[in-house]
Parts: sequence; structure tokens; C-alpha cells
Amino acid sequence: MAQETPAGDLRLANLTKTFGPFTAVDDLSLTIAQGSFFALLGASGCGKTTTLRMIAGLEEPTSGQVLLGDRDIAGLRPYKRPVNTVFQSYALFPHLDIFENVAFGLRRRGIRSVDSQVREMLSLVQLDGYERRRPTQLSGGQQQRVALARALINHPQVLLLDEPLGALDLKLRRQMQIELKRIQTEVGITFVHVTHDQEEAMTMADTVAVMNAGRIEQLGAPADIYEFPATAFVANFLGQSNLIAGEVSGSNGDDTLVTARGARFSVPSARARADEGPVYLGVRPEKLHLAGAAVQVPAGSQHLEGTISDASYVGVSTQYLLRTSWGTELSVFVANSGTQQRFAVGERAVAYWDPRHAFLLGRRADEDDRTTPVLDQPVGASS
Repeated sequence: MAQETPAGDLRLANLTKTFGPFTAVDDLSLTIAQGSFFALLGASGCGKTTTLRMIAGLEEPTSGQVLLGDRDIAGLRPYKRPVNTVFQSYALFPHLDIFENVAFGLRRRGIRSVDSQVREMLSLVQLDGYERRRPTQLSGGQQQRVALARALINHPQVLLLDEPLGALDLKLRRQMQIELKRIQTEVGITFVHVTHDQEEAMTMADTVAVMNAGRIEQLGAPADIYEFPATAFVANFLGQSNLIAGEVSGSNGDDTLVTARGARFSVPSARARADEGPVYLGVRPEKLHLAGAAVQVPAGSQHLEGTISDASYVGVSTQYLLRTSWGTELSVFVANSGTQQRFAVGERAVAYWDPRHAFLLGRRADEDDRTTPVLDQPVGASS
């Protein structure tokens, strides 16, 4: 489906929204490339939905601009913006059949001949033959597809998705993630997706912006953010990380040296966000390997010893907690390949890793280790 007019990039320039003394969105500036699938990811209250509502025209900015190409649309009423929104609730009309739900926007604009466009949209969302059913006769996933078709038939330049899959069960949510990406690729318009679900953001988006307290903590491709987080918040919001408090003690060639808990470690300088002072040495749980206490770890690896304090079998992996001598528990995800050693609670073990898989983050001097003391799900295992 071709766009009727060129859209241009969506740009938010110094966008701010306050509610009394509370600042929901704080001087936010970012550019969303035309035709991209962009995700705003963050916890409840971080400002992501308020940002989406300002783009849609449902909230008026306290200050700043919303630009589509070179046009500032912040002063336009919602129905005059080339933007459509799909909400979690779908908001379908129960008294209308599927055909008329999809045709609603066209009929509202006085377009009489709608048959071909409606059928094209239903085909796009794989609902051919459902024209005369009512919304109550459809599953949640099918209703979501109708909501998408109803939004896309208006040929918006930007489609806003506000937690669109939140009401679906896990299996259906994963199917719809694939479908949404397929549809976005096919129609070629800009999708802006707001979610608190890290898997949704990483599965579908070309670019992810992790929001915290009204600001962007990190912006980039999902793999880049996951593999090399910019802050401790990002490291533990997008997935899970073991963050061990230490101090930079120097450098050696291309490596930054770190002292932590009386031991010395190294991290490639290219993976260091700080090169002096207090730091966090970070390692993702799936990058750690477990071995028995008497086993020699591979040459070039770095390691910490401890006692298994918890083990949880979750199908694709077994998730262990390794309690160190100073009391911090490291999370370790071991793939259930059928060849790995199993560890029992109370057993001594060694967690080791390749230094190339670690990263360094700056930390305040008064902050200690930041590891997760309960077993949680990694990216790719939604709750």
C-alpha cells in the first residue's frame, strides 16, 4: 500500500509536558525515521504514553514541537493530524460488523465507494471472509487485526500503537508481534509503538528508546542496547544484568582494568562507558557459565566462586543463583542442551565468562552491587 503523500521523519523537539509540579516528559528530543518501526520502552509512569498522546494530539505539550517533516503539527486538532492510534482496548463498534468497522473512517470522510479498500485492508490483516461477523464473534487477536485495518485504511503517515498487545495471552501476543512487523514492512509507514514489554520492543522495532523519568536513557538498535547498555537502569530494565561494584585501576593495551571485591578483572576499553573512578562490571546471566569448584576454568576466562542458593528449571534453561562470599547473588542462565552439568542448592560452583562479553558502566561512589536476588525471566520469556 503506497502512501498518498510524503511524510518525512517524525521529530520531537524539546518536548515537555507537566501536570502541576510533576514533569511527565522532560525536554525530550528525538527523531523517528520515516518508514521505521520505533518503540518507546519503559515502566509505568516513565512518560512514554504521555509522549504518544502528544503526538496524537490527545495531550497538549507544555512546550516544544511535534514535527512531521518540516511541519509542526502540535497545534492541530487530533482529527486533522495524519496520525492514527491503535489502543489496547481496540475500541471497536459492537453494533457494526467487521466491514463497517473498517469502513468507518472512510464513510466519516464522505467516501462512498469503500468496498475495494475495505477488502484490501482485511486481506492485509488476513481476515478475508470475516466481513459480516461482529466483533464479539472474533478472538482477541482477530479484534486487534480489525483495529489495525480500521486505522490503516485512513492512510496515516504515522501509526501509533499504545500497548496494543497487552490484552492478549502469551502465545497470541507472540504471533501478533510477528504479524505487526509483517504489516509494517508491507505498508511502509512509520509505526511508533509504546510498551513496557521488553520482548515486544526487541522483537518488532528497528529502533528502541528506553525511557526513564520522562527522559531517554538510551536509544539505538535492540541488539546494541542489550549487548552494550549505557546505564545501570537500562542494563536491568532491558533484560537482566549482574552489576558488580568496582574501581578502575588502570589500563593494559586495549583493556580497562578493574578491581572488585579484592579480585582483578579486565574489560575491553571499547565496551567501557567509564574509564576511571567507581564503575559497575556488568555481565548478562546467559553470558556466564557454571563449573564445579574443582574444575579448571578455560584459559582467558574470568571467574567468581560461590554457592548455589537457588535453581529453577524453566524449560529452555535452568536459572541459578550463585551466592558469593560477600553475599551478593549472581544470576546464571544455563541452556538445557542435555549435555550440561546440573547443580544442586548448596553446591560449590564457579561462574566464569569471556571478558569480551562484559561491559563497564559508571556508578556513584555510594552505590553497591546491583544484581537481582530473585530468579526472573530473561528477554524472550514474557510473563
